[in-house]
Amino acid sequence: MPIYVYETMPSAPDAAPERFELRQSMAEAPLTMHPESGVPVRRVLSGGLVTFTNSQSGDACGVPGGAPRGGCGSGNCCMN
Repeated sequence: MPIYVYETMPSAPDAAPERFELRQSMAEAPLTMHPESGVPVRRVLSGGLVTFTNSQSGDACGVPGGAPRGGCGSGNCCMN
């Protein structure tokens, strides 16, 4: 089951939102209220998992350690 990140939606403009994680089935509806305080919440979209694989030379994109330099672009692994 995935772990989702939620944040509270405080009513006061200067109040900071509280973030928390919750393990839920993908079939479950997103929460609308904090499970303990009852404050309205929204699900936070976050980045996914990135996995670098090793090439036959033992590194990814020709970079020792397997990490590409500077992301995609001219001279980087995505554009070679």
